[in-house]
Amino acid sequence: MLEYDPVIYSRALMTLTFVFHIIFATIGVGIPVLIALAEWMGIKRNDPHYTLMARRWTRGYVITVAVGVVSGTALGLQINLLWPNFMRIAGHAIGLPMFLEIFAFFFEAIFLGIYMYTWDRFKPKIHFLFIIPVVIGASCSALFITLVNSFMNAPQGFEFVDGIIGNVDPLKAMFTPASPTKVSHVLTSAYLTSAFIFASIAAFALLKGKSHVYYKKVLNMTLFASLVFAIATFLIGDLSGKYLAKYQPEKLAAGEWHFETATHAPLVVGGILTENREIKYGLRIPFALSVLAHGNPGSEVIGLNDFPADEIPPLWIHYTFDAMVGIGGYLTIIPLLFILAFWFRRGDPYNRLLLGAIVIGGPLAMFAIEYGWIYTEVGRQPWILRGYMKTHQGATTSEHVDVLFIVFFALYAVLGITCLRVLTKMFNNYTPEEELKAKGLAGELH
Repeated sequence: MLEYDPVIYSRALMTLTFVFHIIFATIGVGIPVLIALAEWMGIKRNDPHYTLMARRWTRGYVITVAVGVVSGTALGLQINLLWPNFMRIAGHAIGLPMFLEIFAFFFEAIFLGIYMYTWDRFKPKIHFLFIIPVVIGASCSALFITLVNSFMNAPQGFEFVDGIIGNVDPLKAMFTPASPTKVSHVLTSAYLTSAFIFASIAAFALLKGKSHVYYKKVLNMTLFASLVFAIATFLIGDLSGKYLAKYQPEKLAAGEWHFETATHAPLVVGGILTENREIKYGLRIPFALSVLAHGNPGSEVIGLNDFPADEIPPLWIHYTFDAMVGIGGYLTIIPLLFILAFWFRRGDPYNRLLLGAIVIGGPLAMFAIEYGWIYTEVGRQPWILRGYMKTHQGATTSEHVDVLFIVFFALYAVLGITCLRVLTKMFNNYTPEEELKAKGLAGELH
């Protein structure tokens, strides 16, 4: 039998929780923006189809928020139980954004309840105002928890004496050099993913033969939003590369298999790394890594050979970086093709091939989120607090983390299956066509 190692099991359990929670955290941030956009479109155009989108998405959103609360609570619990040494040292430095994240969530939850139960009790323009605090609360919740992660990647705002953090400046600790790019990237990618998921569902309905104009309007709105968010995510990703080159060059070098410090550095796509650190079958894009790192094809990019061997991240993160960027490109091209076909009337934008590509884009968008966070977290290794504490130093020494792993795996399986079944029954048993007909707003069918 394998020897029990609490560090390995602690990392495995945190990975499990994070992979599950990030699904609900992502759509929890993105969906309120789309609900607000749909209701605003309904008011502006006096169109009941857009208003119905907002109503139906709100119902489903409440279910995902409930599951996200459970997984988020588990994540917070595990940070304290599995990484006590880390929290003992860094806890008072990151306590402020953690507290503010809780406050932001309650702010969101209060107004979500008001928004959901005041349909038809206020004029549409007044009711629309209630979704704005939900959008702000959800985005601020992501902002504050991402600031905690930023601190782990670029810690500052304290004095470190004899293994203890003291003389903390809370605001300086909260707003680190990693904060601007990391927070903005998290927000735009969450908006993009949520929009593409809704587009994927609408495209799937059209492929199944549902011809009601409601689905086409969902597709039009979400794909236009997707293109905007995809471009923003791409631009912020470029800035993230420049942040890494300056503050975490070992992560950028590991993600790109860049070993020798050099100018005019190529960017490697794909490939296989041999034991001798030779790259086979990879596509090298000339000067692209230098451009990504510093915006200049002749700039110098630090290689992995300039770092201590025990401070180099696992080199397999190259594949997660490629997957994240590749999917991001896909999520930009597909809505662009749809919009060009829609605007210029060149072919049918609702053709089966393009609809199929849109359907695939929904799950791919969520995979990109997972790959991005894997790259972020594994790319920081071996540090839990970069430059101050390595991961194994922050972990618990408990003998029962393996049992907790099994318990939480079962919990997430039950939550995931239950959530999926509830959402499926909720929307399949009361379709948009039936709801519009019940309200006497069936509208055009094609």
